[in-house]
Amino acid sequence: MLCRMVLMPRKKKVGSVPVYLNVYDLTAINGYAYWFGLGIYHSGVQVHGVEYGFGAHEHSTTGIFEVEPKQCPGFTFRKSILIGRTDLGPKDVRAFMEKLAKEYSGNSYHLITKNCNHFCNDVCIQLVGKPIPRWVNRLARLAGLNETKVRQVRSESIGQEVEKKKLRSHSNRYIPSSTTPLPPSLTCPPDSTTTTTGRQKRRLRSSSQSSLIHTSSTSSLSLKV
Repeated sequence: MLCRMVLMPRKKKVGSVPVYLNVYDLTAINGYAYWFGLGIYHSGVQVHGVEYGFGAHEHSTTGIFEVEPKQCPGFTFRKSILIGRTDLGPKDVRAFMEKLAKEYSGNSYHLITKNCNHFCNDVCIQLVGKPIPRWVNRLARLAGLNETKVRQVRSESIGQEVEKKKLRSHSNRYIPSSTTPLPPSLTCPPDSTTTTTGRQKRRLRSSSQSSLIHTSSTSSLSLKV
């Protein structure tokens, strides 16, 4: 009698320490927006009984902070979500957060591109290999798409204005003169000396007028400033 041995695939080793995402409401309207997958939320990552968050300030020091789990001041706790598990101990997690300290300085905080939810997403991916739920930071992504679209429209409009100016400058160069030259009898007086002097005076007058206009406009601008 032959015995068949069935080799079962080895299960991937899973960590023993749970990693939670604690989600808070920033506004009472979340009570309605939550059911539509929207809302304005703050979040923190809880591991080894400590919750880590990211906030803004005006200095170049880190914006990462620690609080009691589910007790972040200034926000209303909504729910806790199990993201996964890790094998890192408390000291390892602490060292990991210290490495992120320079990347997440307080003055680098941005409501749309680098907020507390972005921080939590990076931490969860590196600790357990899983991102946070998309609805937590969906409003920031939508705002980011809208901001990108606005910038694109502005750049396109600026480019169109530049092209228009170029076309106008080129067209002005090749526009033929509509004035017809006057007969020599009307343009050249009998005395050649007077003609030369008169022409020089006209040129100097036009040159002086243009310089005076330039000086006047410059002085008025400097006075406004």
